Amino acid sequence: MTRRLNAAWLVGVSLAISAPAIAKKKPELTPMELQALQSHEYETSKEVLFASVVSVFQDLGYQLENADMPSGFITAASATRNKTSFMDVLAKQTSSGNTRATAFVESMPSGMARVRLNFLNSKSSSSMWGHQDKEDKPILDPQTYKIAWDKIDEAIFVRNATAAPARPGTPATATATPAAISVPVTAGTSVTVTPKK
Repeated sequence: MTRRLNAAWLVGVSLAISAPAIAKKKPELTPMELQALQSHEYETSKEVLFASVVSVFQDLGYQLENADMPSGFITAASATRNKTSFMDVLAKQTSSGNTRATAFVESMPSGMARVRLNFLNSKSSSSMWGHQDKEDKPILDPQTYKIAWDKIDEAIFVRNATAAPARPGTPATATATPAAISVPVTAGTSVTVTPKK
């Protein structure tokens, strides 16, 4: 009887300990929720959006690995940092990691442009016995994407503001009549065009 009671108590304790771990696990996003988190549309051209995303990646400390305007694809990575933990030291291994980012920029039929960002944490481990392991973990924190969208908004605003044409001054007045222009058509012949006054 005591053994059954101890076994039941042990099962109850193990369920109680594992329950918070199960409860803390975040639900996975559906494909539509993931797309809503990672995509954003802007009232600008693909060229302006592409240049803005490249600029923002660089401002955030990423090094560009690839930026191809025709395809709209950008890849970048942060500097690699040492991520060796106490447990890694006990297991006689070293770890390093960085954050990787990708972007896909495309034109929309409505005259707008859309970008989809993807951030992930990458961790590489190697042991003194030659075993190597790599783990990539997607970053699904909405705040991370909000920061990126805000910075892209600012970059687009700056690009559009600096690209705006200067205010025209007073128009120049014509003081002289342009001369006739002679354009050769074939060898030995030419056509003369005289501008209208």
